[in-house]
Amino acid sequence: MWLFAMFDLPVETKQQRRDYAQFRKLLLKQGFVQLQLSVYARYSASEESVQAVRLRIRGSLPPLGQVRLMAVTDYQYGKMEVWFGKRRKSAEDPPLQFELF
Repeated sequence: MWLFAMFDLPVETKQQRRDYAQFRKLLLKQGFVQLQLSVYARYSASEESVQAVRLRIRGSLPPLGQVRLMAVTDYQYGKMEVWFGKRRKSAEDPPLQFELF
């Protein structure tokens, strides 16, 4: 499964920029990769591991802004169309390693 994290966070004040940076670092620490500016995705071997990551993210949500989490199957993810200008590129492959936790 793939877990997407999509977010719009305010960055008007110094504290809001700090909250944004901390949230982004949390996603990277949890194994997410950036797909677009505020869209990150993480591959998980099972729905149980997706739920564990969801709980960790929920526990560290910034006080303001909007965060959306969405899980899709590997099959659904593979059907995604990716375009760079008018050139089509295939979606990222799941990582080759397996999870131990």
